[in-house]
Amino acid sequence: MKVRVKLTFPQHLIKEPVLFTMAKKYDVMPNIRRARVTETVGEMVLELEGEEDNLNKGLQSLRDQGVIVEYVEGDIIE
Repeated sequence: MKVRVKLTFPQHLIKEPVLFTMAKKYDVMPNIRRARVTETVGEMVLELEGEEDNLNKGLQSLRDQGVIVEYVEGDIIE
């Protein structure tokens, strides 16, 4: 299964490997389509592929750490 999401990282998580950790722990493959990082915020648009249960658990783990997760529909490359 694939999902498209936009992740917004708070300042304290910008330099942490939260995406790598989530992908490894929950066996999810990320495909980063767009990213923007500043000193205060990080934004990333990506496709995640994996088993539905793993995707749900992985995205919830990001939310639990303070990452804002928004589902994206349609063409994500603009």
